[in-house]
Amino acid sequence: MTARKTRHLKMWVAMVLVSVLLILGHGFYRDLSANNEETYQGLKLFSDVIELVQKNYVDEVDTQKMIEAAIQGMVRSLDPHSALLPPDALKELQIDTHGEFTGIGIHVTMRDNLVTVIAPIEGTPAYRAGIKAGDKIIKVDGTLTEDLRDAVKRMRGPKGTTVVITIIRQGESEPIDFSLMRDVIPIYSVKAELLKPGYGYIWITNFRENTTGDLIEALQAMETDDTPMKGLILDLRDNPGGILNQAIEVSDLFLEAGEILSIKGRDGQNTKVFRAHTDDVKRDYPIVVLINGGSASASEIVAGALQDHKRALILGTTSFGKGSVQTVETLRDGYGLKFTIARYYTPSGRSIQAKGVEPDLEVKYLTLSDTESSSERMFKEKDLKNHLNAESDEAFEEPRSEPPAPKQEVVPDPPALQRFKSKNSPLDRETLLSDNQVLRALDILISFDIFKDLKNG
Repeated sequence: MTARKTRHLKMWVAMVLVSVLLILGHGFYRDLSANNEETYQGLKLFSDVIELVQKNYVDEVDTQKMIEAAIQGMVRSLDPHSALLPPDALKELQIDTHGEFTGIGIHVTMRDNLVTVIAPIEGTPAYRAGIKAGDKIIKVDGTLTEDLRDAVKRMRGPKGTTVVITIIRQGESEPIDFSLMRDVIPIYSVKAELLKPGYGYIWITNFRENTTGDLIEALQAMETDDTPMKGLILDLRDNPGGILNQAIEVSDLFLEAGEILSIKGRDGQNTKVFRAHTDDVKRDYPIVVLINGGSASASEIVAGALQDHKRALILGTTSFGKGSVQTVETLRDGYGLKFTIARYYTPSGRSIQAKGVEPDLEVKYLTLSDTESSSERMFKEKDLKNHLNAESDEAFEEPRSEPPAPKQEVVPDPPALQRFKSKNSPLDRETLLSDNQVLRALDILISFDIFKDLKNG
């Protein structure tokens, strides 16, 4: 083995040691010679195996990839949310939570094995150049796009640099080239719509650093209308979660006092209670929160807090059931380690780990081809290998039923809401009003207002 390879091997074995020390905790340093001799011997065994494989395996091996895979296997054996983050993955995580990136400004997905534009973001280079929903991106800077993640990576880059994308478009006989100059693209996690006078709809797609600020702006845009707010639909369906403090701050907007969340780690570590504060703006209008099997982590924190405080009616289907908290520690060479440090509990002490938040009113999402007996089946926390077990089993409230509501009416957007929506990909009000879960939530809010008027009358 060359001296260079030996140094390389030692560096990666050191990285394994750092990862293990982080996972085991600071006490490992103190007890290494006494209580953790077995672990120390295991690490020596690991080093011996790596060296033997590198010297004698039938083919030459990539030491870095082999040790990275070993670390990944070690961490993933703990639970499905712990992982080693290579430099690219760590950067993507940081971009996703920071609320902006540099690129051309399009939402893309894989469709029919082609990178397909979902929609351009208004005001971005892609939007100004005329990129359209449904365009198929076949090349980026002349290189064929075969992998979504790789295509996204190549479309991003420093502000002011140019990228050429080649698309095929329905109705066009030849591919079209677009030369686009990259710019800073803000990521908005809050979208808003006024369904009818006094009844707002807000969709939080995930929890990023700017989520609470965007939510406040959306609420103020609807609250400044001549018609006071009579009810709000807060849509957390398919929201995978995000930053913990944003979920706490969002919950705090609708609560005046009491506990929002408690987190508890091992042996008293990482244990903390988060409480609500009195807000300058009283938002005491009724709220219906929409959840489904794709609502996880931070979105379950919000739903659980509002449900326990009886501040909102939870409608939809049982959420994902991720009741744990992760942290990310930075390692050498741009790597990161994401691992679980605590379980969290709703204000009433419930752990929703592998259980989920059960709705007060179960309403399954129906498509045009569905019947009323259709059922939702999505993978949830309890289906994941090595998922953590729950530590408590509290009862949930029984579902309640609500009366129907009158026919909906078209409403123009107030100016403040128009300004807010101009920064985001606008929602389609007609599509929302054809969503059976949104309609049911709106019916409940209208019915509540009708009965309140009857009682006061």
